Amino acid sequence: MTLISMLIALIIERLAVRSEAWQFSFYAKKYLSLSQSSGLSALLNDSKGQYLWFILPGMLYALLLWLIGSSLVTLVLNTLVLLVCIGCWHYRQLYKQYLNASERADNEAAFLTMQQLSSDAGLTDPELSYGQRLVWLNFRYYAAVLFWFALLGGAGAMTYALLRQLNEPGSWDKPVKLAEEGDETAEFVETTPDIPAAFQQVMFWADWVPARLFGVGLALVGHFSRASAALLAFLGDFSTPSTTVITSVAKAAEPLPDEAYNCAEETACMVQLAKRNVLFFLALVAVLTLSGWLG
Repeated sequence: MTLISMLIALIIERLAVRSEAWQFSFYAKKYLSLSQSSGLSALLNDSKGQYLWFILPGMLYALLLWLIGSSLVTLVLNTLVLLVCIGCWHYRQLYKQYLNASERADNEAAFLTMQQLSSDAGLTDPELSYGQRLVWLNFRYYAAVLFWFALLGGAGAMTYALLRQLNEPGSWDKPVKLAEEGDETAEFVETTPDIPAAFQQVMFWADWVPARLFGVGLALVGHFSRASAALLAFLGDFSTPSTTVITSVAKAAEPLPDEAYNCAEETACMVQLAKRNVLFFLALVAVLTLSGWLG
């Protein structure tokens, strides 16, 4: 059923879901707003209660499925949840605007569109090419969500998507308690001041394994020797951000001449690389399902 839910969700997401109601950010903002004006604010504003707060929706969803106890209902609900969690219509529209600007040779419009995409996604590293930024978004909105869905079902995908939203710029319209003075909040993570350290720290670890697995896929569907060499440097690394891991391996997996970077050719090649990697992941899930490792 895991594979069936993935295939249905990915097909529908490409064809139909465009309204705000099909984007997870809509529900994440509602949950955050509700929490800030209700009794949940006690958890949200507590440096330790924040960990319980962000897994609460996933726990309630898992409890609901357990109480229903129907395989068919579980399939339908999990597919709908996954469909919402991978929804990134905003970024897809910006990418289309970038492609349209590139086709008509409007370099200024293409630059401004990509700057908006980077700002919205929190990709502030100027060294990242346009294609690398799109590969990272593909990882965050597709590959990582599929990984946690395969591992923990709809509850895992929901929790990861909420964590992803909480780590995007502009999610926090009201201040929350970031940490107690003197707390050891981020041993391995360089935190961003306006995002609670607890969410940044958990986000780092939530991306750690999927990023390496995604890197393996990039090596297999791209330039294997170069990508695998880049990936090996990060396998035992517990300090480098997953952004760096993904973008570095992607650049090695799709070698292009320097003059191609930040052009439509590079973005198209990188997007195709990421799509091939998602297909590889689906094939892996299919093998695990047939072998009985996944339900």
